[in-house]
Amino acid sequence: MPKKFEKEFISYCENQNLEVNPNQIKVIKKLEDYHNSNYKSFFSKLFSKQKTKKGFYLYGGVGVGKTMILNFFYDHLEEKKLKKHFNEFMLGFHDFVHEQKEKNEENVINQFVKNLKSKASLVYFDEFQVTNIVDAMILGKLFEQIFKEDIKIILTSNTKISELYKEGLQREQFIPFIKIMEDQSIEYELKIEDDYRKSNDNQKQRYFFPLNQETNFKINKFFRTITKDKKQSSIKINVKGREFKIENFYEGIVRCDFNQLCDQNLGAEDYLEIIKNCKFMVIDQIPQFNDVNSNQQQRFITLLDVIYDKNISLAVTADINLDQFTSSRLLEKPFKRTISRLYELTSKEYN
Repeated sequence: MPKKFEKEFISYCENQNLEVNPNQIKVIKKLEDYHNSNYKSFFSKLFSKQKTKKGFYLYGGVGVGKTMILNFFYDHLEEKKLKKHFNEFMLGFHDFVHEQKEKNEENVINQFVKNLKSKASLVYFDEFQVTNIVDAMILGKLFEQIFKEDIKIILTSNTKISELYKEGLQREQFIPFIKIMEDQSIEYELKIEDDYRKSNDNQKQRYFFPLNQETNFKINKFFRTITKDKKQSSIKINVKGREFKIENFYEGIVRCDFNQLCDQNLGAEDYLEIIKNCKFMVIDQIPQFNDVNSNQQQRFITLLDVIYDKNISLAVTADINLDQFTSSRLLEKPFKRTISRLYELTSKEYN
C-alpha cells in the first residue's frame, strides 16, 4: 500500500460525500503499518526484530464504518485475494472435509489450506462471528495452518477477540483459536458515537410497520409496482435433501414470510442458495425477539448477513419500528448489527 494511502482515503470519502472522521483515519494509519510490515523485502523481514502480524482484526460497534474502511483497503491491494462471508467459507471447508473423508483431520486441513493458498495470499472476512460449535472446535487448527502458510487474514467484527463465542457451548475448545488470533493479529477498536446507517441522509424507505390493514395495503401496492410486467412462477431449491419452495417469484423478485424463512431448519447454506435466485427480497411479518424464539432470531441474523453480503435490496413488514426491537439475551450484540443493516438494506436504492 503506498504511503499516500491516507490521502487516497480522504479523497475517496470526499468523492462519496462521506464525513472524514479522525478515528477512521487512525485505522487507515494502522492498516498502512500492517501493510508495510507484511510487504517488506525478504532481507528486511530477515533482519527485523519485530514479529510480523499476519492478521488485522478491526472491531467496533455497528455502523461506524469498519466494512467501508476494510473494503477500501482490500480494493487497493494488488495481490491474489479473496473476500468471503465467513459462513460461506466454513461451508466450503466442511464440504471439502466431506469429500476427503478417508483422510485424517490434520491432512484434510493441510490440503484445504494449500488449495486456499493457490487462490489467495490474503483472505477478508467481513463481520466475523462464531455461533456454530462445530466451527468453534476446528478454527484453532484451521487458522494455525493458514498463518503457517503465510496467508494474511483481515477481519471486521462487533466483538474483540477475547469475547468471541462468549458463553458458547464447550467454549474451552475455542480458546486455542483466541490465543492464535491474539498472537497473530493487530487488533484495533474503531469507536464512533453515531451509526452512519441511521443518518438523516439514509432514512429507511421500505420498512413498513405496524402490521395492520393500512401497512398491508402499502406493501402490496409497493410489491405490485416492482413486479409490474414480470411473470410469476414458483421455484424449488434443494440443499442436501432440504427442500425450500418459493411461491412468489417474479423474475428475481422474491416475497416470503418470516416464518417460512426462519421457523424451519434452515441455515447459511440454504440462505446462500435462496439468495442466488434473488435480486430483491420482501420479508413479511418480522416478530419481536426474546429468549423463547432465539433459534428463529439466530436464523434471521444469518439470513440478513447473507443478504447484506450479497448486496440484495430489501423491503420488510414488522409490528414495530426498527429502534423498538428487543432481543434474546445471548444474541444482543450480533442483533445490533442486524438492526443497523436493516436500516441500510431498506434504504438502499433499487432499480
